[in-house]
Amino acid sequence: MDAGDLVPDEVVIGMIREQLVDDAGRLQVDAFMLDGFPRSVAQADALGEMLAEVGAPLDAVISLSVPREDLIERLLSRGRGDDTRETIEHRMGVYEAQTAPLIDYYERLGLLRAVDGQGTMDSVHDAIVAHLPAR
Repeated sequence: MDAGDLVPDEVVIGMIREQLVDDAGRLQVDAFMLDGFPRSVAQADALGEMLAEVGAPLDAVISLSVPREDLIERLLSRGRGDDTRETIEHRMGVYEAQTAPLIDYYERLGLLRAVDGQGTMDSVHDAIVAHLPAR
């Protein structure tokens, strides 16, 4: 993980299941938002199967769009020890190979909602909220 690789699917999926589904196989929450999950088509398939089991399909998937160089600069400015240009470039390669295919995956399902991630925190927040169903 420190090298920028993804945590194994079975670990992440198990953690998500533990948080969302109770021992009786029911959804434990009325509503939820996942940030940074799924990160691969295999994870998306597992999430879809898990949610189908509990009768709680996804309402929407938010995709934040930010130019690559802006993302790199943002990550470098965080000041974390593992945020070197080399590690960030590796993470971007992992994203492009494993996570970017989710854009087409969720678009085909009619769930993808694109949001420009370059605005202020408030404007990005408002754009995300506008795509979420009222509860």
